[in-house]
Amino acid sequence: MARLRWRNEGYDPFVEVDRLRDEINELFETPRFPNVRGLFDRPASPAVDVTEDAEQYEVSCDVPGLKRDEVEVTLAQGVLTIKGEKKAPKRTATTRVFRDESWEGKFQRTISLPGDVDPAKVKADLHDGVLTISLPKREETKPKQIAIHA
Repeated sequence: MARLRWRNEGYDPFVEVDRLRDEINELFETPRFPNVRGLFDRPASPAVDVTEDAEQYEVSCDVPGLKRDEVEVTLAQGVLTIKGEKKAPKRTATTRVFRDESWEGKFQRTISLPGDVDPAKVKADLHDGVLTISLPKREETKPKQIAIHA
């Protein structure tokens, strides 16, 4: 009965309750900051690119902030393995963190390679936070130009 009286007077308190409920639901359903990523959206390991040309395969791995002795590269039975650990930055007890999107921790990437890689000629270089591994192909597997005789 009271609800009818308020509605007739132009005021319905339940409209405010409904509005409040909608705002609370929106708070939990719609992200307010579209670029904010969740805990499980973070990469667990560095990004890797693999390319090929006639002479070699090349693997590029983003390892910003890591030094040469903090990364291990091995090649065994046609599998390239990149291992390392990125440590968290040192912070004092008074440091306030507003956003922490950098990944940290141990990582391992393994890449199966074709059988035409020459393991004796593999080279790795770390420059400006990018590890580049050159994996030359064996001479006998490279395409050869064949001359046509008349």
